[in-house]
Amino acid sequence: MAKGVNKVLLLGNVGKDPEIRSTAGGMTVASFSLATADRQKDAQGNWADKTEWHNLVCFQRTAEVVRDYVKKGTQIFVEGKIQTRSWDDKTSGEKKYKTEILVNELTLLGGGAGKTGGESSGGYSKSNTASYASTPAASAPNYEDQGITDDDIPF
Repeated sequence: MAKGVNKVLLLGNVGKDPEIRSTAGGMTVASFSLATADRQKDAQGNWADKTEWHNLVCFQRTAEVVRDYVKKGTQIFVEGKIQTRSWDDKTSGEKKYKTEILVNELTLLGGGAGKTGGESSGGYSKSNTASYASTPAASAPNYEDQGITDDDIPF
């Protein structure tokens, strides 16, 4: 059987300031929403923008970059994969689902990226962009030795 492909490329603006937290094992996790817009004609033939909201999650170094440089309105380009997690709601007992983009690579765009000096995992170019890639451990972290509970894992 052939191996599948799960790859997402998004260009958009951050909807609100990212939520940053650390797991019991010290791993930094950033969660935030990203808005992408698409232009379509409505029933009257007028162009209308349609906004789609995406839930993004970053780990380790990429999460630290998000913490330090990303805020509401920041334009970013991300590469990642889609993952849907499920859990049983403790109050109602019903099954809940959340679809998220697990970010593998993040590029800061626009004027906000060049405010300070370069970073060790990616520098600022003359075009005022910066790219940050997650380490292989961030893509598939080994939780066994970090003492992370199911409540700590965002997926």
